Amino acid sequence: MWLRHGRLEGKLLAAFKAVVAQALAWVLAVALFAALGQPIAPTLGLAATQGGLAAGIGALLQSERWWIAIHLGFSPLLIAALRLDLPPAFPLAVLAGLTLVFWTTFRGEVPLFLSSRATADALIGLLPWQPGLRVIDLGAGTGMLLRRLAQARPEARFTGVEHAPLPYLAARLNARGLGNFTVERSDIWQRSLTGEDVVYAFLSPRVMRRLWQKAEAEMRPGTLLVCSSFPIPDVIAEAVVDEPDRRSTRLFCYRMQGGNPGKDGHFRFNSPN
Repeated sequence: MWLRHGRLEGKLLAAFKAVVAQALAWVLAVALFAALGQPIAPTLGLAATQGGLAAGIGALLQSERWWIAIHLGFSPLLIAALRLDLPPAFPLAVLAGLTLVFWTTFRGEVPLFLSSRATADALIGLLPWQPGLRVIDLGAGTGMLLRRLAQARPEARFTGVEHAPLPYLAARLNARGLGNFTVERSDIWQRSLTGEDVVYAFLSPRVMRRLWQKAEAEMRPGTLLVCSSFPIPDVIAEAVVDEPDRRSTRLFCYRMQGGNPGKDGHFRFNSPN
């Protein structure tokens, strides 16, 4: 119960920070324009100034990165839409489209992150060679990562879990023609990890402790948890793989306790190609 209460407080705090950043930025922008003798009108210049101030305030409040981007573009896009005299249904259509794509970003504190081809190549090297290997991607997005893995390892079985409607449909399309790749539309926190040999997650720094608690409760000893970009706080990764992509992505590999280490006390990974 306390975990749910804590997550609710975190979401409310994020919303409060967003409101404070937007409101304070408008006050500062208007005050700045007045001090400079500029007209106080809904212009793109005023909106851009407010957006920059809101992004800066959001950064000072330690808001998540996607909130910074929202602050930066919200007011300029709003003013631009008003200037273009778009039909009344247009903002609703945009909101509906964003909702279908970023369905669980606010509710689950997990934005839509897409893994690179370099990540897929690294994961292929990390997957153990064993009969009936089961791999799950929590928050599979469009499914491109698992499609590459399923093509490279036809003897293994891959499952993607995605809740947002449009990415889920895209993942379903990417799974076509691959008998070893299935996609489930589900909440990643409700989906059991029992029976999975490798769990891959590219989520958010805010949920990594929760992910670790879920992994410890549900994954079998000796199975592998691979976290892209965001490590588990206060848990030492058994291996860290650096990727040659533009984000300089790192894969943090955690073996669940109880497996069979090698003679030197460490588990063996296949070397990425």
